[in-house]
Amino acid sequence: MVSGKNVSHIEDKDLLERYYTDHNNEWLGILLPRYTMLLLGVCMKYLKNEEDAKDAVQQIFLKVMNELPKYRVDYFKSWVYMIAKNYCLMQIRSHNIKEVEINETIITVNDDPENEEKFLQKEVSLNELENAMKELSKEQNQCLTLFYLEKRSYRDITGITGFNLLQVKSFIQNGKRNLKQHLLKNDPSVLKNKIS
Repeated sequence: MVSGKNVSHIEDKDLLERYYTDHNNEWLGILLPRYTMLLLGVCMKYLKNEEDAKDAVQQIFLKVMNELPKYRVDYFKSWVYMIAKNYCLMQIRSHNIKEVEINETIITVNDDPENEEKFLQKEVSLNELENAMKELSKEQNQCLTLFYLEKRSYRDITGITGFNLLQVKSFIQNGKRNLKQHLLKNDPSVLKNKIS
């Protein structure tokens, strides 16, 4: 059993190697959560809705678990990013098929593949999101990780961290805001029309 062991130091490529060796999904249970915040950011970039983005991350994780046994992946980070991007594009396409029936002047990615890049804003790369996460305070990073990664409630987070409820809410809210600000600072077009 993998559970109970200190595995946080194991690199992604080693986790993949162990998975391919024994096909134990517990290795994926260690690997996938490392990418939850990054994938959430990518999905929010495309889908522009927090609940849709959270649902998308769960669907992407399921897709990863279904696809990994089929062929060997050497560069997990870039591979999982492409899985996320393709999933989000499919969601956008599905949504726009309905819109074009209402308004014939809407240009959708279904009309012409070349419109895809015009339709989408510049991608937020995983590296940009990683750098943005590093800019957060330790408290903000911890609370965001517990809230989004581990799906913990505010009450759970207060018990784990020792922060009171107001502090937890503040760290999560400010952490989300600071992530957006960091991305905007580096490239204002990245989150255009997304900040409320």
